[in-house]
Amino acid sequence: MIAFDLEADSLHHYREKVCLVQIAVSRDVFLVDPLAVPDLSPLGVVLADPAIRKVFHGADYDIRSLYRDFSLEVLNLFDTMFACQFLGEKEVGLAAVLKKRFGVELDKRYQKADWSRRPLDEGMVAYAAADTSYLVELYGLLSSDLGALGRLSWVEEESELLSLVRAVDREGEPFYARFKGANRMNPRTLAVLEGLLRFRDGKARVSDRPPFKILSNETMRLLAEKKPVKAQDLSGITGLTPRLVERYGAEILKTVQEACEAPEDRLPAIRRHSRPERDPDREERLKKLKRWREARAKSLGIDAGVLANNALLEILAQELPRNMADLDAIPAMRRWQKEEFGAEILAVLA
Repeated sequence: MIAFDLEADSLHHYREKVCLVQIAVSRDVFLVDPLAVPDLSPLGVVLADPAIRKVFHGADYDIRSLYRDFSLEVLNLFDTMFACQFLGEKEVGLAAVLKKRFGVELDKRYQKADWSRRPLDEGMVAYAAADTSYLVELYGLLSSDLGALGRLSWVEEESELLSLVRAVDREGEPFYARFKGANRMNPRTLAVLEGLLRFRDGKARVSDRPPFKILSNETMRLLAEKKPVKAQDLSGITGLTPRLVERYGAEILKTVQEACEAPEDRLPAIRRHSRPERDPDREERLKKLKRWREARAKSLGIDAGVLANNALLEILAQELPRNMADLDAIPAMRRWQKEEFGAEILAVLA
C-alpha cells in the first residue's frame, strides 16, 4: 500500500503542471520533483499494479493530472475523501480530517503556494510531506469504520470509477462554453463575451499567468453586459482598476466594438436542449424517489447526494425500471446502489 499526493501550479501559470509528487509508505515520505526528473515512467509500474493499493485524498484532480502530464494510470485506487463522505463526515477536506483523526494541523499558508518555484523552502517541504504521511494510517482507520458499516465496497467501487477520469480536451471549443452564466446571455452579449475571453486568454498566454489574474470572471461578465463604447464607460466596473484601464482599456473597447458590429448571422448562440414534455406521472415518481432518498440518507447518516445524485433519480423516474434486470440496464447506477437499495427503489417506483 502506497499513498500519493500532488502539488501543482494552476494558480500561478497559464498552463498548469504537476510540480511535486509525494509518495508515502507508512510514515516514510518521498518527494519527487518532476521539474528536475521529468521522466516519471518508473512510477507507472507501481501505479498500474493492481496488487498495490494507492491511497489518495480527493483524487479527481490528481488522476487527471497524472495522465495529462505523464500518461500515468492508477489501478486499485482508494480515495479517503469518498470514505469520509460515506461515513457521514461533515468536513471532508484533508486538513479537517487530519485534525479530527490525528490532531495534526496543516499550515494553510502553503495551500496556494507556487509549487513551481525552486528551491522549495523548508516549510513547503514539510507541508508537502505532512499532506501524505498520514494517508496510509488514515486509510486503515477509515476502511475499518467502513467495514463495520458494510460500506467498504461502496467506496472501492466509487474509487475504481474515479481512476478512469481524464482531463477534458477543450481544443476548438468556444471560450464561453465553460463560462458560468453564459447560457443566460443573448447572442450579441455572448459574442462580446467570447471576444473578451479570447483577448484575456491571449494576454494570459503571453504573460504566463492564469487568465483570472489578468481580469476576473466578474469583470468579464460586466464588460460583456455593459458593452462600453468609450473610456469613461470603463469606470466603475468591478475589478477594472485605473491601472488596468490604462493597460488594457483601448483593446477592451476595440474588442467590444468588433463584437457589436458583427453581423447577426455570425453571432454565437448557446444550444438549448428542448425540455421534455411535462409528464405529471414522471414528476410524481421523481418526488417520491427524492423523499425516499432523503429519509434513507438520514437513516444512514450520510448526505443525500452521496446516496444518489439528482441525475440518477431523474433517469430512474423516466425509465421506470420494473425489476433488477431493468436496473442492470441503467449505466448510471452503481453496483452498490443496486445491491443495497435496488429493491427499495423498485418498491418506490411500483
